[in-house]
Amino acid sequence: MLPARQREQEEFDAAMGRIASSVVEFVQGIAVVKAFGGSERAHRRFLVAADDFVAVFSRWVRGMSLVAAGMQLALSPPFVLLVVLTGGAVLITSGGLAPAGLLPFLLLGPALTAPVAALGHGFDDMQAARRAVGRIREVLEVAPLPEPGRPAVPRGHRVELRGVRFGYQDGHEVLRGVDLVLEPGTVTAIVGPSGGGKSTLVRLLPRFFDPTGGSVVLGGADLRDIDERELYRTVSFVFQDVRLLRASVADNIALAVPHAGREDVVRAARLANVHDRILELPRGYETVIGEEARLSGGEAQRVALARALLADAPVLVLDEATAFADPRTEQAVRRALATLGGDRTVLVIAHRLETVAGADVVAVLENGTITERGGPAELLERDGRFAAFWRSHQTAVGDEAEAHAGAPRGGGSR
Repeated sequence: MLPARQREQEEFDAAMGRIASSVVEFVQGIAVVKAFGGSERAHRRFLVAADDFVAVFSRWVRGMSLVAAGMQLALSPPFVLLVVLTGGAVLITSGGLAPAGLLPFLLLGPALTAPVAALGHGFDDMQAARRAVGRIREVLEVAPLPEPGRPAVPRGHRVELRGVRFGYQDGHEVLRGVDLVLEPGTVTAIVGPSGGGKSTLVRLLPRFFDPTGGSVVLGGADLRDIDERELYRTVSFVFQDVRLLRASVADNIALAVPHAGREDVVRAARLANVHDRILELPRGYETVIGEEARLSGGEAQRVALARALLADAPVLVLDEATAFADPRTEQAVRRALATLGGDRTVLVIAHRLETVAGADVVAVLENGTITERGGPAELLERDGRFAAFWRSHQTAVGDEAEAHAGAPRGGGSR
């Protein structure tokens, strides 16, 4: 394939991917954008992607139109028949071919056009498959995180972040020299504005990424020097974006401990305040998620939390793990953590005042750096960024309570 033609194919594939993504985003998010009055903006993004695809497709078709038209004409039965008759007439006139010898060519010539055309379409399919394989190869060629040659064994589960820096793109750091110590037996809450790097920070502990600068140390060993299996036996995590397997509820909870008994699974579900909801499912703990029942966001988070509690890892990471939970469930989760107690190291991204108030240490993360740290009461006395966060959330909670108190009860239209 010519380089220019290959570039056109790559542009076409990219434009097709953009419009497919915009359609999925528009359809799946239509309820949200309509509820928040953003349908016009979302529709505009879809139209931009569609216009971009039309422009690329037009260039692609213009480059192919003459060639395609010529091939269609050359492979059309009437044209082939005309060529055979013309050539045959010349050969018969010159004496190079007997009239009867032309008959097989007249019969077979037009019949060969369909197979040849099919070969052309097959060639196009092969080119498309080759481009798809190329995209898959690009993904497979992404280097995995390096595994240690001589794995270190953590001694204890004290977690230290030493000058941690990280950026998803070169020249744009999300974390800029974070220093933080998570002591065993304590709950550390990280608060701060959206986009400050909180979720990125907690994803370094299960080693979803390696820091571009500094180090994350667990039990005196750098995470990069710890064997993957040992790391995941030590660190368990629950994220806001929960993914459950298409398997039974019991299997989902026992994912990290496949041979756990039913009593242990039920105990973890009770601690996560999801046991009663599981019993309401068609077959209880044997209900297959995604086939026999679907769980809400909050219910899925509680199942994921039960999974983490059953794993009983000494380091527990909660990234907005109760974002969809009601206050009652939030309180149950806090009780569960208190029950586990011991010397467990807990790191939690916190947004609710109750969670923050129950933490031993609070760290304020803004623009990729820790601006304040200490106990909740201590930080309130300083009257700094954390105190402003506390007051703003108290005001929001008060306004919400007043709104509920002033709402009409009964007799309203539905």
